[in-house]
Amino acid sequence: MAEPRYRDPAAPVATRVRDLLGRMTLTEKVGQVNQRMYGWHAYEATPAGHRLTDAFRAEVAAFDGMGALYGLQRADPWSGVTAGTGIGAGDGARVSDAVQRHVVENTRLGIPVLMVEEMPHGHQALDGTLLPVNLAVGATWNPELYEAAVASAAAQLRARGGHVALVSALDLVRDPRWGRSEECFGEDPYLAARFTEALVRGAQGPPGERIAPDRAAVVLKHLAGQGATVGGRNSAATELGARELHEIHLEAALAGVRAGAAGVMAAYNEFDGLPCAANRELLTGILREKWGFDGVVMADGLALDRLVRLAGDPAAAGAMALAAGTDLSLWDDCFPRLAEAVDRGLVDRTALDAAVGRVLALKFRLGLFEQPYTGQRPPVAGPRELSERLARESVTLLAHDGVTLPFTARTRIAVLGPNADSVPQQLGDYTAPQRPGTGVSLLDGLRAAAPADTEIVHARGCDLVGADRSGIPEAVAAASGADAAVLALGGSSARAAETHFDANGAARVTGDPGAMTCGEGVDLAELALPAGQSALLDAVAATGVPVVVVLVQGRPHALSDLTGRAAAVLSAWYPGPWGGRAVADVLLGAAEPLGRLPVSVPRSAAHLPVYYNVKDHGYRGYVDQPATARYTFGHGLSYTTVEYGAPRLTRPEAAVTAFGAGRDGAPVSCVVEVRNTGERPVRETVQLYVRRVLGGTSWPRVRELRGFRRVDLAPGEAAEVTFPVDAQVLASVSRSGDRVVEAGEFAIGTGPSSAGTREARLTVHPAAPPRGRR
Repeated sequence: MAEPRYRDPAAPVATRVRDLLGRMTLTEKVGQVNQRMYGWHAYEATPAGHRLTDAFRAEVAAFDGMGALYGLQRADPWSGVTAGTGIGAGDGARVSDAVQRHVVENTRLGIPVLMVEEMPHGHQALDGTLLPVNLAVGATWNPELYEAAVASAAAQLRARGGHVALVSALDLVRDPRWGRSEECFGEDPYLAARFTEALVRGAQGPPGERIAPDRAAVVLKHLAGQGATVGGRNSAATELGARELHEIHLEAALAGVRAGAAGVMAAYNEFDGLPCAANRELLTGILREKWGFDGVVMADGLALDRLVRLAGDPAAAGAMALAAGTDLSLWDDCFPRLAEAVDRGLVDRTALDAAVGRVLALKFRLGLFEQPYTGQRPPVAGPRELSERLARESVTLLAHDGVTLPFTARTRIAVLGPNADSVPQQLGDYTAPQRPGTGVSLLDGLRAAAPADTEIVHARGCDLVGADRSGIPEAVAAASGADAAVLALGGSSARAAETHFDANGAARVTGDPGAMTCGEGVDLAELALPAGQSALLDAVAATGVPVVVVLVQGRPHALSDLTGRAAAVLSAWYPGPWGGRAVADVLLGAAEPLGRLPVSVPRSAAHLPVYYNVKDHGYRGYVDQPATARYTFGHGLSYTTVEYGAPRLTRPEAAVTAFGAGRDGAPVSCVVEVRNTGERPVRETVQLYVRRVLGGTSWPRVRELRGFRRVDLAPGEAAEVTFPVDAQVLASVSRSGDRVVEAGEFAIGTGPSSAGTREARLTVHPAAPPRGRR
């Protein structure tokens, strides 16, 4: 008997999908768009190993199949999975294959199940190699390095039996009070778009119909505008107009779709009164019809259940989300009732078939029908080296007196503060338990890397939060006898066993935040350093010893003027397990500070928003304090000095038609000379900004990042850096939501940060310029 067409690996994916859809019952179709089981409920640990549960078997039987299984290998305090009960690297493929074998061998059509795993900064599983959080990654301004790290993490996930990686990429830090700021690449849409492209390339490999066995399908989180929630409140409403949505919050998503992302996740937030998972204009009008996206749209955890307040009951809520463009549920009670919605006439069967077809197409792209089992593969070395390189390049020198760093001839260094000797507080949210001995704290990193004759002394000084000063005298005593003091301050997203959680896994922290001051569910009204940390800083600075502040953080804390109190200020973000060694290398001069701010640092929470690309209305500022950032987007110092020449344009004017589609090359180039005028080598991040001076159909922004280049310069060396000025650089959002180049006058600026540019003027004519003017 001939094999059915959907089993033919040579047939096109669309043909295989049509054939399989024609053989499926309504129950089987509903099962394919459901992902309602927590993966850690699918197995249990026994003395003989992990075995499948009756609950898992019943779930498969209920729909004669399973569309996707979330988090089979997830481990963290919310899931309750520990190092003793969870699935380690050595067992991942075996347990995954047991799940897959049961689904394939005990269902009528044998459709494989998608294994969906969290990969926010490395696979969130026991023995999964961690990367720095996204905000640290954004500070590297190095998408190529991130792409390599993601490729290694994806290979690790696939070797353990995972297929789909959920990765935050699309949210922006528009209000740093938001606890999920650490999951963003920064505040700027251009920077986020470049890292999103790198993420898709790294996870999935080159664009194509098939995704290789050592790559993972990526689902980009979250669409759209979640970082713009009012007051920095998680999952809250947004107040976005259509133009703001397109200019700021859809750029990274568009870049990810163009790079070939297999899926996107609809966000929790609502705008214009409609939650994203039920927003047809967003999920179908923009995503599918305008951008041509043909991948999977997944709902966020339990998000569809929130629609019941609008639709009236779970079946109607499921029908609402499906009609909007949601394909795959996550834990909710709504999509399991889609068969009921069909019977009630609430669902168009063609809409259900379209959603099922997209899920099936992903399974075909991953090759699961031909090779459903992972089997024994050579172990994949975790991306530790790449993780440490990312951490090292993310360290951002915010302020420096020019002499204290790097440390030389220091015989005694005091390492102080609540983040000095804690690996967990370097890791960020969405982190699995780490095996003993994994990682290097800042204290241990300095002890290991400092010259042999350097004495390292340590005192905690204060708690992470609160105003207790009882530990300060010990810290002052340690600092008083030292040549320099390193104060490791900031925050922590480390979850503990006693942390309480919402049903979707967000931390439930009220009142005193205890040891968790950032992460999903941990929003802050006040961004200043806690009272105890500030008191410690003041007391140590009063000793007269040079003080170097290292901020380990998942959001930019609001900083007062530290002139006279701190000789240097660095942000290490959450640098990952080996971040302590990375920061130590920068402090000791074994590595240069390469990081540049992916987000502006506020003076206080009272003057938010503080992102650099505000609308250019000429606001003078508050009466009682400046409205500008303490440190602006793109800022970052080096251990040398760099001079920028004035930017030069290859031509001062051009016709708007020169920027039309299909033209080869850029009609204009911007060239700037950059010179290392100091005594140490530097890798300078040269930034290109554009602002509209005249013309356009909407009010312009102060400036917008439209390019960056990294250039290595030896002491005294100069180089010319060239940027193409093409349609991508000059385009703005039209009334229709398309990006077009409009006639007018533009200022093309280059410099080391958004606040340090020099500019050249470019006139774009509505038609060819008058004869004789070129």
